[in-house]
Amino acid sequence: MSCCPDNLLVNEDVASSAYVLEGEPSETLILFAHGAGANRDSDFMCQMAAGLVAKGFQVMRFNFPYMQANAVDGKKRPPDRAPKLLACFGEMLSVAHAQPKVKRVVLMGKSMGGRMAALLACDSAQASRIDRVICLGYPFIPLKGGEPRLEPLNDCQVPVLVLQGERDKFGTQAQLLSWPLNSDIQIEYLADGDHSFVPRKSSGTTEAANLALAVDLSAKFIG
Repeated sequence: MSCCPDNLLVNEDVASSAYVLEGEPSETLILFAHGAGANRDSDFMCQMAAGLVAKGFQVMRFNFPYMQANAVDGKKRPPDRAPKLLACFGEMLSVAHAQPKVKRVVLMGKSMGGRMAALLACDSAQASRIDRVICLGYPFIPLKGGEPRLEPLNDCQVPVLVLQGERDKFGTQAQLLSWPLNSDIQIEYLADGDHSFVPRKSSGTTEAANLALAVDLSAKFIG
């Protein structure tokens, strides 16, 4: 699937990060953040964005500062620390609200991007500018181990949807059912999906089907 549809705008004149804006101007804009290891133009980001644009939403994909630097010189860098990521997210939220016709902004994030989206919406001042948060493959447990990262979700001040692969190594369906998550957090599972919703060939479903379901569930949650 192409990442460069006809209705795409690239703006490189943003202090902390470049962004890509897709879809016709609409009252609801989805501000979409990437995960730790793949940038705004990954297949996952592009396919989700295209599906949401087809539903009538405008979507803004952006790179966090470290990933924008990677794109400029080709050198691979680790993610920035949370304060820098959140500062960038906040700047992009302002850019999103400045778009024509926008009345509400929904934050969406893949993995680390979803965690940052939830963290941003834990702040009262920022939450007043955020309609809701959607986390795609939330990184509950660090790969090196440790306690599950529940606070960003439990303390989020706007409605939250978590879309999780049933066998996501960062938090499986079985694990999520045992953790003290607030009952008002909406959680939906993608059949046999891994961290990017990809199922095994023997599962009876496909990656395309899971991504299409993720788009449908997101659109329903946004309303």
